[in-house]
Amino acid sequence: MLWQALTLQLGYNATLVAIGAILLGFAAGVTGTFLFLRRRALVSDAISHATLPGVGLAFIVMVALGGDGRNLAGLLAGSAVTAALGLLAVQWLTRRTRLAEDSAIGAVLSVFFGFGVVLLTVIQTMESGRQAGLDSLLLGSTAGMLRSDALLIAVGGALTLILTLILRRPMIMVAFDEDYAAALGLNIRQVDLATMGLVMAVTVVGLKVVGLILIVALLIIPPVTARFWTDRTERVWLLSGVIGGLSGFVGAAISASAPALPTGPIIVLTGFSVFAASLFLAPNRGVLAAVIRHVAFQRRVHVRQGLLALAHGQPIYERYTVRLLHRAGLSRPDGVATEAGRARAAKALLDEKRWEILRAMPDHEAAAALYDGMRPIETVVTRDQLAEIDTHLAAPQEVPA
Repeated sequence: MLWQALTLQLGYNATLVAIGAILLGFAAGVTGTFLFLRRRALVSDAISHATLPGVGLAFIVMVALGGDGRNLAGLLAGSAVTAALGLLAVQWLTRRTRLAEDSAIGAVLSVFFGFGVVLLTVIQTMESGRQAGLDSLLLGSTAGMLRSDALLIAVGGALTLILTLILRRPMIMVAFDEDYAAALGLNIRQVDLATMGLVMAVTVVGLKVVGLILIVALLIIPPVTARFWTDRTERVWLLSGVIGGLSGFVGAAISASAPALPTGPIIVLTGFSVFAASLFLAPNRGVLAAVIRHVAFQRRVHVRQGLLALAHGQPIYERYTVRLLHRAGLSRPDGVATEAGRARAAKALLDEKRWEILRAMPDHEAAAALYDGMRPIETVVTRDQLAEIDTHLAAPQEVPA
């Protein structure tokens, strides 16, 4: 069943849902990158919680007008209205009061979500609302999704993605250097509002698939994961989109093969599994890479100190150092230097003296700052500088200028 879902063999509707989840995930990953770079991840949380009263109000209005309160387009329109109000409320509180942005977000989030819960309670007391099924918008659910619903999500995700790609350059400039962007003539407030508007669009479109509670995870987990793999902004947002799209596709496939499982949490857990793997396995920023670098540095320290001990004719008491030197062919098992070891020890001692002279030369402070006890001095200074250092080394009575 799962393999059929992953290979899009569960039917037309399931295929549409998968495509919609991919587009939504890609749009969320790309859009969330700019929130992540702007350090405004919590804004998405406020926007997502602000959609709940809109869902409730839209249901009540549609029922009062004699329509079907479960119409997805109407529910999304209502959620968009209150999400916009929540966003504007955060912006107003931040600019017009002394509240910090996180405090404003907390206030808006709690008030709007509380109002939404009250509306859902009222809806459950209505005769037409007993089986409203609006709780599926809290955690997401693709079970029973209509073809029109899937098309609406797919088209909404695609349009949001296109707008994000069009506006990405000004959003990147504002995220990295707000003053420079303003000097180039960009309206910082308009760019911020555009970014938040795209976040709102992703949030509204993703209500049916991921749910309003977990959509923030789909906006933040992909860019955080992508950051482990690259330092380039263009690559971060692209990789973030791929991770978001992959999470959406795999999560939707698992949910389609096991309808009892809620879609939103499955998509989020899929994204988290990619994050966890990146946390440990990323080549530069991963935990495993950091451990490998630390172990390698420790080995270099032991070898360096062992070579200096051999150069001074001192015994080596640390057995780990002796093992490393013996493994490298620099000493015998008892710690006595081999011919290669004596040559390397002499070079290590010479480097140590060269670094000492370099640190005493005021004209070479930048190079001297790179001293870590491990780095060969030839990799830091030029040939002429090395010759100058050796001249001072050969005439120690002279004081470096």
